[in-house]
Amino acid sequence: MSTIRVVIADDQALVRSGFRMIVDARPDLEVVGEAENGVEAVALVRELAPDVILLDIRMPELDGIEATREIVAADNGTRVLVLTTFDADEYVHGAIRAGASGFLLKDVRPTELVDAIRVVASGNALLAPAAVARLLDRFADDRAEPRELPLDSLTEREEQILRLLASGLSNSEIAATLVLGETTVKTHVSNLLRKLRVRDRVQAVIVAYDAGLVRPKSA
Repeated sequence: MSTIRVVIADDQALVRSGFRMIVDARPDLEVVGEAENGVEAVALVRELAPDVILLDIRMPELDGIEATREIVAADNGTRVLVLTTFDADEYVHGAIRAGASGFLLKDVRPTELVDAIRVVASGNALLAPAAVARLLDRFADDRAEPRELPLDSLTEREEQILRLLASGLSNSEIAATLVLGETTVKTHVSNLLRKLRVRDRVQAVIVAYDAGLVRPKSA
């Protein structure tokens, strides 16, 4: 099994050291670099092309949202996992809109952090509990009317699965809900991501909301 290469970007040295200890303690993970501001983070990603970057939102010189935008635009395969102490709508919204593949609070347990790194490195996406609901609620303020997006290409089953994705369900939970095999669900998810021309599940949720397929619970 190949090692997942990780860069840690945070302006606090103690936080970086703590994350490094957690990551390096796993045989399948390796910290290949550290950055103390957003500019350094972007430069390190360009130089090292890590599989995942753990990225703080509030950093000097270049904040995590703008750094995420630049990292995603570089298109070198690095996945962005945002970590913050701020459980606020604007951070979830900004980071995901910028192209982050995951969002977690810094008080996450070590095992959950490691699992999150593995999830985003494998090409999937991950949000902290309830983040999907906050994300959709925030989108309600962005735009009043649904946009025309390519949902016509989806089969009835794929559209059904997209709705469940937007509710925050995992593949195994979707499989249980629809009484399908998890492998079948994974195939459907891969197909709908391809048809919608998005990178991951989080971006698919954005498309689903923008198209009016799903709405915030408060709506």
